Amino acid sequence: MPTSPATGSPATPSPDGAAEPIMLELVDEGGVTIGTAEKLWAHQAPGRLHRAFSVFLFDDEGRLLLQRRALGKYHSPGVWSNTCCGHPYPGEPPFVAAARRTAEELGAAPALMREAGTVRYNHPDPASGLVEQEFNHLFVGVVRGELRPDPEEIDDVAFVTAKELAERRAEGVFSAWFGTVLDAALPAVREVTGDTAGW
Repeated sequence: MPTSPATGSPATPSPDGAAEPIMLELVDEGGVTIGTAEKLWAHQAPGRLHRAFSVFLFDDEGRLLLQRRALGKYHSPGVWSNTCCGHPYPGEPPFVAAARRTAEELGAAPALMREAGTVRYNHPDPASGLVEQEFNHLFVGVVRGELRPDPEEIDDVAFVTAKELAERRAEGVFSAWFGTVLDAALPAVREVTGDTAGW
């Protein structure tokens, strides 16, 4: 199984306190697991295709919850992106990973969440030189709880209408993958928000 010896990437503490590298699930073009790789190594050019997820949560008025990624993040710091995105642990179902990370990053779990398909893309990030080669599982839902963003993950949050999002995208920098995952999720977004929300 493909693995990487790369070091210097984000790590999680093991039970004995030592840092362990974060591992991702490598997949083939059909999304079938073919191995694992260390997180940073998988994102170094040319990138290795791996499993990911993207979440789009809306309030009851049909506004999308955006997050601005924390400035301390090694990948795409300080840019706006969708509600939550990340990578399942090897063997972890994408739906479980998406719900888990949304709660961890935002301090509020989705009130409702449904699958919204998958999308495969290859997006280099000009600022960092890292590459997103991802087989991305999409989820759309509703959030109602009070938000308590983790400052190590999120610098700011905002609920936006479709019109406000278009204005923000014209004026500011968004993550390299944002447009691709939003376009792929739009059919499910429209089902969740209804015709009056303008998505």
